[in-house]
Amino acid sequence: MSEHVADESTIFETPLVEVDLGLRSDATVYAKVEWFNLYDAPHGGGSVKSRIAKGMLDGAEARGDLAPGDTVIEPTSGNTGSEIARLA
Repeated sequence: MSEHVADESTIFETPLVEVDLGLRSDATVYAKVEWFNLYDAPHGGGSVKSRIAKGMLDGAEARGDLAPGDTVIEPTSGNTGSEIARLA
C-alpha cells in the first residue's frame, strides 16, 4: 500500500487493492480498503464519518457560512461530532 501524508487531504483517498478471487476471467477486481480510514491511516480519527465531516466543513466554508475563528456546533454524541471537532 502507498504511504499517506498525515493530513486531512487524504481522507478521500482510500486505497484500492487488487483482489484475487480465483476466478477464471481476464477481469481485474479491485476493492476499496475502507478500514484504512478507521485504523491505519495517519490522518484517521477512527471513524467512518471522516468523509462526511470534511464534506460538511468544506461545504460550509465554500458557502461562506463558516470562516476562520468561527465556532462550530454539532448536536451529536456520535462519530460525526468527534470527526468535526478533530477537523475544525
